[in-house]
Amino acid sequence: MTKGDANPMNPVHRLQKAPRCRAKAKSTGERCKCPAVRGWAVCRVHGARGGHAAGPTHPQWKHGGRSLEVVLARALNRLVAQLSVDDLS
Repeated sequence: MTKGDANPMNPVHRLQKAPRCRAKAKSTGERCKCPAVRGWAVCRVHGARGGHAAGPTHPQWKHGGRSLEVVLARALNRLVAQLSVDDLS
């Protein structure tokens, strides 16, 4: 018996068999050749695990006037106002 050359613990072998990033270049239309991050469809360069959490801790947070809580509160107020107008009619 001969020993096989394919070592499953070899990092080069694992990277060769890893699923590839699905991002495409706008200029050439070719797909990225980097391995995708585990659990993501894209590589680290194209946005896997990227971004900052939304909310007051985000550096671009200004006032929260368009936050999910405020938007839902406005919708609820509109619904209550509409129901009160319908009751008066």
